[in-house]
Amino acid sequence: MNRMNRLIYSILCLGIFTGPVWGDIFTFRADRMSGGKAMGKEITILEGNAEVRSDNLLLKADRIELQGDNNQFVDCSGNVWGLEEEKEILFQTDRMRYDRKLKVARLEGNSSLEDKKNEIVAKGRFIEYDDLSEITVFQISVRLFKDEMVCRSEYAVYRRPEKLLDLSGFPVVYKKSDEFRADRIRVDLDTDDVSMEGAVSGSIKDE
Repeated sequence: MNRMNRLIYSILCLGIFTGPVWGDIFTFRADRMSGGKAMGKEITILEGNAEVRSDNLLLKADRIELQGDNNQFVDCSGNVWGLEEEKEILFQTDRMRYDRKLKVARLEGNSSLEDKKNEIVAKGRFIEYDDLSEITVFQISVRLFKDEMVCRSEYAVYRRPEKLLDLSGFPVVYKKSDEFRADRIRVDLDTDDVSMEGAVSGSIKDE
């Protein structure tokens, strides 16, 4: 079997032609592709300007690995960039693992997520985004920016449908020249109202 025939055979065996999976249309592109099968586990590796599109999600990275039945798991590393086109959610990270069946993305390293529709930018060392529930969890050195408001904490949950942000782990919210601290802080990102619980403190500058 010559090189071209082996490549075509690998693509057919790994099932990565465009086709419907869980209602999605799945396509890919890259400078180089390789594949293998170890202990019954299929894997496809895309390297160099790698790109995968699954339904409304577009992913780009230096290296992308496809694993599992029907390429369920997409593991991206190196300059990872992604866009959920319908919801206008953009993210960047060092490494990301995406479950195409559950539609859950886990970002690790220097990570950021931008909700363009709601004009929100959030950063953290770990981000988990659930596309179905539209709930995002941020952990470690969390920072969220909206207009003139900055929120910081070690843990945060962003509920996009309700436009609510729950902060814990030494949370602090800065609104212009005002500062708010508590054990737990909830921010209504629609009105910018702040609710606090436990060890509440702050400072407000008179206009």
